[in-house]
Amino acid sequence: MPPTLASLLHHSALRLTLRAGEGTRLDVPVRWAHVSELPDPVPYMEGGELLLTTALKVDAEDPAEADRYVRRLAGAGVVALGFGVGVNYEKTPQPLVDAAAEHGLPLLEVPRATPFLAISKAVSAAIAADQYRAVTAGFAAQRELTRRALGDGPEGLLAALASQVDGWAALYDASGAVVAAAPDWAVRRAARLTPDVQRLRDRQTPATAVIAGQVAEDERGEAGGPGDGRDGGQGEDRVELHTLGTGRRPRSALAVGTAAPLGTAERYAVHSAIALLTLTTERSHSLHEAEQRIGAAVLHMLLSGEAQHARTVAGDLYGGLLDAPFRVVVVDGRGEELPAALEAAAAWAGEPVLVVPEAEQGRLVVLVADGGAALAACSEQAAALESAAERGAAAPAFGVSAPAGPTSVAAAYKQAVQALAVARRRGRVLVEHEHLAAGSVLPLLADDAVRAFAEGQLRALRDHDATGRGDLVASLRAWLSRHGQWDAAAADLGVHRHTLRYRMRRVEEILGRSLDDPDVRMELWLALKATGNGNGNGTTTGTGKGSGTGHPAGQGGRGGREG
Repeated sequence: MPPTLASLLHHSALRLTLRAGEGTRLDVPVRWAHVSELPDPVPYMEGGELLLTTALKVDAEDPAEADRYVRRLAGAGVVALGFGVGVNYEKTPQPLVDAAAEHGLPLLEVPRATPFLAISKAVSAAIAADQYRAVTAGFAAQRELTRRALGDGPEGLLAALASQVDGWAALYDASGAVVAAAPDWAVRRAARLTPDVQRLRDRQTPATAVIAGQVAEDERGEAGGPGDGRDGGQGEDRVELHTLGTGRRPRSALAVGTAAPLGTAERYAVHSAIALLTLTTERSHSLHEAEQRIGAAVLHMLLSGEAQHARTVAGDLYGGLLDAPFRVVVVDGRGEELPAALEAAAAWAGEPVLVVPEAEQGRLVVLVADGGAALAACSEQAAALESAAERGAAAPAFGVSAPAGPTSVAAAYKQAVQALAVARRRGRVLVEHEHLAAGSVLPLLADDAVRAFAEGQLRALRDHDATGRGDLVASLRAWLSRHGQWDAAAADLGVHRHTLRYRMRRVEEILGRSLDDPDVRMELWLALKATGNGNGNGTTTGTGKGSGTGHPAGQGGRGGREG
């Protein structure tokens, strides 16, 4: 530890005597010993010094001057005043003693036989010894951190670092999610700093931030951690955040929380941890790129129908993913945070995930376990992006397939791409293919291109009706909704069935298409729906007789339902 007033008073060779300040703390560290005979040495003080003087330029027997002198020293952060006797004064003047007692400044009497140089040497030697101990402890910490990193990985390193600094430590991925923390209770504490980590991520590496005075609630509910009952359930910690990585953007971040500012030895330990984690991160990045290449090969084989070969190449890396139902997710306009967030969620849950960028299309293809943590992370990311999109921010789109197996990846990929296209058309962030299949086809008609096509299909009939020569559009709608049943459709319209037959012949003549063709009937019915000329339950606007359920194109031709 650094020299203190107590250690100097107990230094037998110095023979110092405490004349004032018996009730003050004597364990205050002494940063340096400085000699000055100036009447006001404060402009040259930094705080934490032991000031040595013989009062050559100060009238120490004048109470007012002594008070002014001591008050200035105490206000400047001087830890103590050492007064040398036997030079200008045979003993320490009482006004100086009274002033020191009044302002709480310890006053040490230095005997004539003790030169100021001896005190300076003692302080300097103690500081050097303390620094040597700190360096030695730092090297020992470095060896321990290295040993734990090699043996137990980042988790072991964090545990050793937390022990070295007598606090907690946490590792974050590029998205700001907590990857690991030590002790275990620090996970929730570290998670609350994710926004700070994300802000730090936007700065060029290396970047550091200090978050001081944060209230740390008891995360364990037991003694020994923050809020162990000694501080009423809460305590303040000081957190340092450091980015990790050698590139322009950090790959991860380290948080270190302590009750007080780090000392020299603790600082060495933190710097060693940063170096080791940076090496681990860069090495992990290289391994990650190699794994990504394997993942791309596995995906290519699956899409090509070579499921058995894909399983062989996947091995232990992705084999577990292929043993259970999974989903294919295609993401358009991906951000840098998404792959890291998905991989972090999967790693935290102990499940595999396959992430393959499609650089040419600017998309990301992901295989995630059905019902797993990575799929849940997709939904969480989509929900957050949906909120951002509502505020006008650009957001990627997600297309999610139905559950699939190794032999049906090509179909699942097609489903995900289709869902992605629907998400883009509808302005949605995430669309699941299952939802499309479970719903009605009619919402898909709410598209400008579909409506334009429908208007083109019906334009000739509308132009005819506009001349007042017949209600062909309404007649077509009634006939289609009644599946070609002449009597029912004519009754809905309130006309004779022969009139309706004539109108349907005119529809064929004007459109140049046969209503006996089920594809034509289907297209015309969808055109009516897309333009708002068909209602939701398939009936017409006439008398409303009959349910008219089912698709018009699914019945026979014009004569198939004639009664």
